Amino acid sequence: MSERRLILNHALTVLIGQLAVISFGVTDTIVAGRYDPQALAALSISSAIYISVYVALLGVLQAMLPILAELHGAKSNQKIGEIFHQGLYLLGLLSLIGIAALLSPGLLLKWTKVPEELHTIVFDYLFLLAVALPPALFFRMFSTLSQSLGKPKMIAIIQVAALAIKIPLSILLAFGLDVMEPRGLQGCALATVIVNFSMSFVSLWLLKNSPIFQPYGIWKRFYPPRIKDIGHITRLGIPNGLSVTVEVTSFTMMALFIARLGTSASASHQVAANLAALLYMVPLSFSIATSARTSYWIGAQNFNMMKKSVRSGFEFILLIAFVLAAIVGFWQKEIASIYVKDHNILELTAQLIGLVALYHFFDAIQTMCFFVLRSLKIVFIPFLFYSCLLWGFGLGGGFILAYEYDILFYQSPSAFWLSSSTALFLVSLSMLFLLRNKLKGFSS
Repeated sequence: MSERRLILNHALTVLIGQLAVISFGVTDTIVAGRYDPQALAALSISSAIYISVYVALLGVLQAMLPILAELHGAKSNQKIGEIFHQGLYLLGLLSLIGIAALLSPGLLLKWTKVPEELHTIVFDYLFLLAVALPPALFFRMFSTLSQSLGKPKMIAIIQVAALAIKIPLSILLAFGLDVMEPRGLQGCALATVIVNFSMSFVSLWLLKNSPIFQPYGIWKRFYPPRIKDIGHITRLGIPNGLSVTVEVTSFTMMALFIARLGTSASASHQVAANLAALLYMVPLSFSIATSARTSYWIGAQNFNMMKKSVRSGFEFILLIAFVLAAIVGFWQKEIASIYVKDHNILELTAQLIGLVALYHFFDAIQTMCFFVLRSLKIVFIPFLFYSCLLWGFGLGGGFILAYEYDILFYQSPSAFWLSSSTALFLVSLSMLFLLRNKLKGFSS
């Protein structure tokens, strides 16, 4: 099978699973929007906090993908099992940090001036998501192992099955449907807890019983913590986690700053953010597939094939990102009407969705660059790009446009989307230049 076909098959399989996972959030957004506008506004704020914490921790663990993929390319099966065990120790520590962060959002809510009437709903929602965090991280670690081995199918099957449980469970727990008391947004969170634990239990069973994982001896012996191996993961993982944190918080912090504009602005932003996250699954899937193949060929010391993998990944991502951006831009009002029924919120939401189209195109390019650079063990310079451009120019520029100067999109969430899209354009150019120079240094 050709390298291009391998990447396409891998990416499409990953995409199916990722769409199922992001549909968890789509489900909660639609359910909350139909339940109560206040619930949707609280979901926007809660999701911003949870995603910031979750993705930061996940970014550290995801550094295992290029490490494991390289070991797979080098045929070092036993070492794969050892590294996975060391990742489990790191996962335990990260889970404790994440739970503590989710249970103490008070200062952040006050600093960003989130309306007081939303505080209790946000606290209750984040409490349940703190319970769901450890199994969620474990499943993603299991997913990272499977991706690095080029075996994404079982992950996609689990994620699709989980979505089939999540949708009716969220509706039932949120609305009650004459069977039980309606729980609103808490019902959506409780459904997430149940689904995440179910996915982690299935993952444990597969690690123990699936023949795919038998060559790596994951359960054949106990591996005590090894500072050297954990240090190897964290040296790549911490800068990676910081980069992902800056990228995601530049996106999620918009929700907290927009909250002061009122419930309508928060609800509209939540829809736009949800759509942007849904679209992001496409470049994410192709970036995962491309980086797995890139690291595999680095481990096999075949740099010509490594470069071929990178070229194939970029060909796919540029074409698909352009098509998706065009579709979203053309049908922005129709897409907005799927989420909301209030006319005032609908108009603002449609405006934001038009900006999402621009945001997505540049987001897709920088995502591919980031994943390939990580495979090349380059993680600190992207962190600097993200910090200066996404935080400084994107989030900071959006704040100035929205609150400081009555020039363009004053007192509107559109200010943040326009500024962030411009920042992503600059990040994309910087990353492409860096990647081009680094690839020149590889030869077979």
